[in-house]
Amino acid sequence: MFEKTFPFLKAIRSNNNRDWYHANKDMYNEAKLEFEHITELLINETGKFDQDIRGLLPKDCIFRIFRDVRFSSDKSPYKSNFGAYFCKGGKKGGFSGYYLHIEPDSSFIAGGIYLPPSPILKAIREDIYEHIDEFKEILAEPAFKKHFVGISADSLKTAPKGFSKDFPDIGLLKYTSYTVMKSKKDKELMDIKALTEIIEAFHSLYRFNKFINEAISKAL
Repeated sequence: MFEKTFPFLKAIRSNNNRDWYHANKDMYNEAKLEFEHITELLINETGKFDQDIRGLLPKDCIFRIFRDVRFSSDKSPYKSNFGAYFCKGGKKGGFSGYYLHIEPDSSFIAGGIYLPPSPILKAIREDIYEHIDEFKEILAEPAFKKHFVGISADSLKTAPKGFSKDFPDIGLLKYTSYTVMKSKKDKELMDIKALTEIIEAFHSLYRFNKFINEAISKAL
């Protein structure tokens, strides 16, 4: 897989300018088409176990390659990665979901919700607090642990406002994001078997995302 994607991303990382991009637009289009095809396959397979993903289109999930450079000291116009986020309502839906990031030497599979707004984050923490045994059970599932070692996110140094520092699992309430991640090597993703593993990893995330999305729905 990603036979067209990786060569393009490696090339644009070394030639991140508009002249090169426009001169090699065919190379970009081939890579884009390949990534869209894989994204469509993942939508179809993920939709088999998560109904919130059914009916999404690749354009609903894939992030644009163009960088927003307005507030960045790095004025490179293009990203050197392709990313797709699968969740209820698409990438801008505001729900916990599944993420695929393809970038030479920095690819990964991930899930959860990144830096949710304060009201949403509070609702997630409250649900974890009220259903701590269920949440810990989800994190301890063998299928989940096969792919993810736990939550990968920044956390507060102290207990979040409204929660006692004496709560036995206060560490699980300190996170500012509720995300998990698994790094993947380029050669692993070039193998056709990678699609099966990505789908399996996404499947292992289903209960994690469902738990978080139920909390989010209560806050909306």
